[in-house]
Amino acid sequence: MHTITILGDGGLGGAVAADARERGLTVRILGRPADGRHLPAAIAGSDLVIEASRGDAVATNVASALDAGVRNLVIATTGWTADRSLVEGLLAGHDAAAVAASNFSLGVALFGRLVDAAVALFGPVEGFDPYLVEWHRRTKLDRPSGTARELAGRIVDRHPRLTGQDDLEVVSIRAGASPGMHLVGFDAVGETVELRLTARDRSAYATGILAAADWLDRAPRPAGLHPFDPIVDELLARPAIAA
Repeated sequence: MHTITILGDGGLGGAVAADARERGLTVRILGRPADGRHLPAAIAGSDLVIEASRGDAVATNVASALDAGVRNLVIATTGWTADRSLVEGLLAGHDAAAVAASNFSLGVALFGRLVDAAVALFGPVEGFDPYLVEWHRRTKLDRPSGTARELAGRIVDRHPRLTGQDDLEVVSIRAGASPGMHLVGFDAVGETVELRLTARDRSAYATGILAAADWLDRAPRPAGLHPFDPIVDELLARPAIAA
């Protein structure tokens, strides 16, 4: 992998571009075109495309990348679940592979596993009510965030006293410039237990996105969408992890 194109010139795209250039990669970063669709000619020659724009542009951007001949993609955008079937069909039709996640931070991935363990401990205990709070910058469009939706799903699926998403209290805050905070708590009459993860900047997301890009580049992957979990498992298996 020598040349990557990043679709999206916002904070996330910029963080990924900076990290990739430090690694010696050739990087092209494209902002949103006026007509809403990137020309395949602008993407052609890329070994991999990273989608880091906005949810309503994902399907169109994936289509443009595939038309340009790209067969490896990382989708780091949230808010496109309504187009998931369309994206899966595009990838299958072009024999292309993509890694997609609501959050590419290793800390968030491990946080999810901590939440699983906490639900297993507190779920059966009567009186501890679970809740979730997430806080992002004022300009973030989706509410709740993709990460919050994923955490909520993990809690509901594993909690013996919750029958659906409506049973879980989820609070979204959109204010200031916070790159992301997620808090999962369990509250009882006499005490509260909380797990909290706070992002200081987007560098953690960039590290995970490029790890996913490396994973796609190392070996041919089956066509379709792949989760971040196999990459996380590989990172955990290494002798040392850069924190």
